[in-house]
Amino acid sequence: MLRRAAVRRDEGALTLSYVIIMPIFLLAIMMVVQASVWYLARETALAAARQGADVARTASPPPGSGAAAAVAFARSAAPGFLLGPSASAAGTSALTVRITVTGRVPSLVPGIKLQVSEMVTAPVERFTTLGSLPARSPVLRRVADQ
Repeated sequence: MLRRAAVRRDEGALTLSYVIIMPIFLLAIMMVVQASVWYLARETALAAARQGADVARTASPPPGSGAAAAVAFARSAAPGFLLGPSASAAGTSALTVRITVTGRVPSLVPGIKLQVSEMVTAPVERFTTLGSLPARSPVLRRVADQ
């Protein structure tokens, strides 16, 4: 009789532990997946900014072509992982190009709102002649010696 009473007090203990443990375990898995999605969105934004900078740094590109190329790349490279991508060429000068790509990360964990922003700065391509190099340039010395 005592044995039966002891067994009845333990009934449901395993179910109760699953009720407590399983949501925590599933939340941990969702956090790992969310971190992976965030990383993919960040890498997509960085690759799009690089693509935009490559387009904008060429000799005499049309105005806004770098930002447009960055947005087009972001939309086609990883659709669904970088939501609402936008690009800006703010901070661009005559010597450098700066492309910034921003977007939202899809949320898998309730209540988390993530946004990514990546910036790439690159020099503008310039073509110079050999005579326009500084007089002390090692290249000029080698050319003059030949």
